[in-house]
Amino acid sequence: MLLYGSMRSSAPGDAGFFTLQNYFDAYGDRETPRLFLNTFFIVGAVTLLSAVVAIFFAWVVTRTDTPYRGAITLFMIVPFFIPSILEVFAWALLLSPRTGLINVFLSWLFDLQEPPFNIYSLGGLIWTWTITSAPTKFLLIVGAFRAMDSSLEEAALTSGSSHAGAFARITLPLLAPAILAASLLTFVRGMESFELPVILGLPAGIFVFTNKIYEVLEFGFPPRYGLATALAVTLFLMTAMMIFVQRRILRERSFAIISGKGYRPMTISLGRWRYFILAICAVYFLIATVLPLSQLVLGSFFEVFGIYDWQALTLHHYRTIFDDPLVWQSIKNSFLLASAAALLTMLLSFGVAYVVTKTSFALRKTLDLISWVPWTVPGLVLSLGMLWAYIRLPYPFEIYGTLWILLIAFITNGIPLGVRLANGGLAQISDELEESAWVHGATWLYAFRTITLKLMAPVFFAGTLILFVTFMRALGPVILLYGHGTELLSITIFHLWQRGEPGTVCALSMVLLAIFLIALGAARLMGATGIHDQR
Repeated sequence: MLLYGSMRSSAPGDAGFFTLQNYFDAYGDRETPRLFLNTFFIVGAVTLLSAVVAIFFAWVVTRTDTPYRGAITLFMIVPFFIPSILEVFAWALLLSPRTGLINVFLSWLFDLQEPPFNIYSLGGLIWTWTITSAPTKFLLIVGAFRAMDSSLEEAALTSGSSHAGAFARITLPLLAPAILAASLLTFVRGMESFELPVILGLPAGIFVFTNKIYEVLEFGFPPRYGLATALAVTLFLMTAMMIFVQRRILRERSFAIISGKGYRPMTISLGRWRYFILAICAVYFLIATVLPLSQLVLGSFFEVFGIYDWQALTLHHYRTIFDDPLVWQSIKNSFLLASAAALLTMLLSFGVAYVVTKTSFALRKTLDLISWVPWTVPGLVLSLGMLWAYIRLPYPFEIYGTLWILLIAFITNGIPLGVRLANGGLAQISDELEESAWVHGATWLYAFRTITLKLMAPVFFAGTLILFVTFMRALGPVILLYGHGTELLSITIFHLWQRGEPGTVCALSMVLLAIFLIALGAARLMGATGIHDQR
């Protein structure tokens, strides 16, 4: 339907004709080459930097004797539970050139004439994007670090290799599927990110594909739907290229790191350096978590967001959200849809991943490629594609504006993440385990149920949790699809911010964070996130 819409001269549901003018407009523009360059440079830089951060913290909590590793894991995950739109606004308030809290403080402290930081810049965009991307990548790769048999690393150390050499030549190559899959996922998610490029990129005049598409839809008169979908087709081609590169890198290599043999994880003794590593972690958490959260907490208790008059503390924003029936309806809709969509998505994803990684099905590579398609376009344009697809369904299949179309949108948007998570877990399970069961007379179904499913249970629960949180805060994929009575929490927050009620948004974000922390606590009890008290 996106291809169909990109060749139509009209808006969804309106009469029109087929044309290629949208493509001529998209690729004949002199700014299009810069759009490609900006997208690859910014998203590539964010992917690289977030990978360095995620690998470092995964190594710290799984391979070293750094104190409080359980707490480090928890604090690394916390930013993932903060809706990205709130993080972006928090950083804008911290580093805005003239009114940002950090800039005002540093200018007063050092008597500076110009603010030291500007969030509305290329550096500010990359900084904020990296901070918000690292927790997701950490979640995707820490399980692989924890599950990896360390016998090969120990053999290298016994043969005279250093810890750094063993890490570079053994650990990273064996973890390549998880790291490359997470990096590719981050790259694709970066290309389709909506809130951050719009909020920070547009004021600075920095365009990537998503905020350019938003500009075409929001500021074009009339909105140029065909041009927007023509630009979205380009994202599919870019993603297909990234998948091809990943397959070329990993082709004909074995990465099974969970076998039938017993193993124990290897812990590196850092000596006095462990406290230095702990200090680095503490500084990172202060910058990445405490500062943005402080903006949200303070903003929920002050009458005017960003102006901290300690004589004007108020609970007005909390009273507003608890007295608003729309908020309660939004919470109910979000919780119901996010829970159902997360479970259904993970079940479907596990089936796809098993076919791709453990069978000889002729079309498994095609199936794997198809599973990526929903994330080849921005969430806003995916929502537009859903609009083209479902707006004219006849009675009794009219689902536009109902919870059913939102459920379809969530499952569609979540399939790529679910499949990547399931693929990463299944790729680490050696085929010898099921084969051993078959040799001893077990049926395929019995071996699958008693071996593969049990080994995959932590990945399944972790994936369900990640998808639940993703759906609870999703905005782009559903912004064009909801109707009266089907508003979601993310949509309500977006409209509250548009109406100029940031204090109410902050109070509502505290409710969201409470829900997410409860979900995280439940997942920890079930062992879904791999968070353990380590001593």
